[in-house]
Order: sequence, then structure tokens, then C-alpha cells
Amino acid sequence: MIEDKRITVTGGKGFLGTHLIKKLTVSGCHLISIADLPEYDLTNITDIQRMYEKTKPDIVIHLAAKVGGIGFNQEKPAELFYDNLIMGTQLLHKAYLRKIEKFVALGTICAYPKFTPVPFQEKYLWNGYPEETNAPYGLAKKMMLVQSQAYRQQYGFNSIFLLPVNLYGPGDNFNPRSSHVIPALIKKCFDAIDAHIDKIEVWGTSSATREFFYVEDAAEAVYLATKLYDKSEPVNIGAGQEIPIKELAELIVRLSGFKGNILWDKSKPDGQPRRLLDTSKAMQEFGFKARTDLTTGLTKTIDWYRNNRKLLVY
Repeated sequence: MIEDKRITVTGGKGFLGTHLIKKLTVSGCHLISIADLPEYDLTNITDIQRMYEKTKPDIVIHLAAKVGGIGFNQEKPAELFYDNLIMGTQLLHKAYLRKIEKFVALGTICAYPKFTPVPFQEKYLWNGYPEETNAPYGLAKKMMLVQSQAYRQQYGFNSIFLLPVNLYGPGDNFNPRSSHVIPALIKKCFDAIDAHIDKIEVWGTSSATREFFYVEDAAEAVYLATKLYDKSEPVNIGAGQEIPIKELAELIVRLSGFKGNILWDKSKPDGQPRRLLDTSKAMQEFGFKARTDLTTGLTKTIDWYRNNRKLLVY
């Protein structure tokens, strides 16, 4: 039972964090603390120590990350590697020293090898090098799995590692410098409508495929794993469905009401060729299965952006 535990959520003001806080609250958890910027810089060991002393958690759910799309990964690979590595390493180590009851680490689909057999199974995680544009970020997050398993083996420390696929939903990051494909496409459609432009430009060849995971479903998965899963093996969490980027772009164009054309900039990278998770372990271990289909999730996301876009500051 976690309802009476003191739970600290790093990155609790972020995209997934805000939805997870809502999920924890409606599920009866009432001792929740948020560790996020600007109060805590979790790359700074002094701030980490201060956070632990102030929030005194029984459980830490580590969502905080520096993250972005392909362009952001190409622009800031060193920052993505260092910031994510140092956050995870120090947070988990201090959690062990303080003898907290459980540490929940969120990894990334980018940790998988570039040419992973589809659907991605957890056993394939070490069978090659990640896709190059995402590798520094993916490997930094993957080190939490190594640390988690090492600390469980040597110290008996209870930490788990979840591998979410690409998230989307209301409240996503729509900043064009760092957004992922769904919010980027939605913003491009609305910008073109506003400017009376009859075309939008999209990176890549359109042939890559992706799996997209609605953020409220992701919050449910993290909640269930926190409550029910206590093993060292990594677990995929996702929707278990794949869509070509071409079809995704066409669907967003239709749902957003944009009437123009899509131009593909084939000089830009596609990223990983295919992404689709085998999510059967999540069902077996803690009873999770995604409930939101892509069209429903995109409609909710587009509606949110339509109603809030004038308030967004980049």
C-alpha cells in the first residue's frame, strides 16, 4: 500500500509529472512532494541532499529529465548526456544511503539499439548501440538500469526501471526548439492556418514508424508499477501500436483542420527506423494495458493546444 507513504516526484511540474501527481492524488496518496526547478537543481548534489532532508520520502519517482526531439539531441548531446546521467546516479545513490523504501526510475525508448527487432522486447536492450542522434540521452538514462540492478544485487536496494515510449497529450512541450514530433506537427498546422500558408515542412523521409503513448495512460502505468512491481528487470510501458510518420502527419493535419500540403525534408534525419514495444510484461507484472487509442488522444491534445496556445511562452 502506498497511499500513506511519503512520495517525492522529481520533475513533478513537467509534462508526465503533472499527470502523475493527479493520478496519485485521486488514488488516495496524500503525502506528495514535488522536486523540480527552480527550487531544486537535481544536477547539483547539494540540492539533492536538501531535497531529501526536506521531503523525507519513503518512495522516490524519478521523472525529471533534460529531453527533446531530434534537433535538440543533435544540438546539445553533451548536456543531454551529463545532466541526465548525473541526476539519476546521484538521486539513486542518495536514496540508497537514506534507506528509502523504493526508487522508481524512468528510462527511455532511446535506450534500445538502433536496429532492435520489432516489437522491442526487454531482452533486446543490450543487443547493440542506440540510434546515433539519441544515443547520449538514451545511454545516460540506461545507466540508471545498470545502477538499479547493481544496488539491488549488492545492497538489496529496492529500485525499478521502466521504459516508456514516446509520450504525448495535453500539456505537452510545444516549444519548436525542443518539442517531439506530435506537438511539433500540431504547432506547425496551427501556425500555417494562422498565417494562411498552404504547406508545412516535416523532417525526414516519412518512412520511419513510431509508437505513441498517451500521457494519462503513462501516469497510470507508473502508478501501478510503483504500487505493485518490485523486481530488477526493466519493463516496457507503452501503447503497443505502431504508425508510420507519414500517416501520423496526415492524421494530425486532418484533425487540426489544416487544408494544405505536407513537404518532406529528406535531408533531415529520420531517427530510429522503427519503434514498437512489446508491452506484455507490464500486463503480466502489474496489470497495465493502455486504454487510449491514437485518434482519441490526438483529438484531446489538439483541443488542449487550441484552447491554450495563446498562453504558451517559449
